[in-house]
Amino acid sequence: MAFASAFRRILNGSSTPPTISSQFLSIRLNSTLTTSKLFVSGLSRLTTDEKLKEAFAQFGNLVEAKVIVDRMSGRSKGFGFVTYESVEEAEKAREGMNAKFLDGWVIFVDPAKPREPRPPPPPSQQEAQSSEMGFRTNKTIGWCG
Repeated sequence: MAFASAFRRILNGSSTPPTISSQFLSIRLNSTLTTSKLFVSGLSRLTTDEKLKEAFAQFGNLVEAKVIVDRMSGRSKGFGFVTYESVEEAEKAREGMNAKFLDGWVIFVDPAKPREPRPPPPPSQQEAQSSEMGFRTNKTIGWCG
């Protein structure tokens, strides 16, 4: 029922539907920056450090522009970080680049959060299953040497 009335309003031209991008912008721009480091998400797999630096250089003095890459493949993981000299420059960059296109993809710019410490890895199960003779059990095959 609500869909039909909204559809009628659109056809009659009595009201314009809200755009999705404006809804995202209002949600993402509510907080104020406390750091000069920005988290950039939605990057293309083809975006490099140089392209990221070129795109964000117009808003102030960049300290660093880094695209995070996979260790094994060397390809971009789709996000990166941009660091400015001041918080004011970072705020201008956030307002200017949030929900904009870069290399054909819409990127989102948010304040970077501090890295959380990782817990130590649990002891490996192979060490626990090793015998005194150097043999270990393989769950699918049996004993192997």
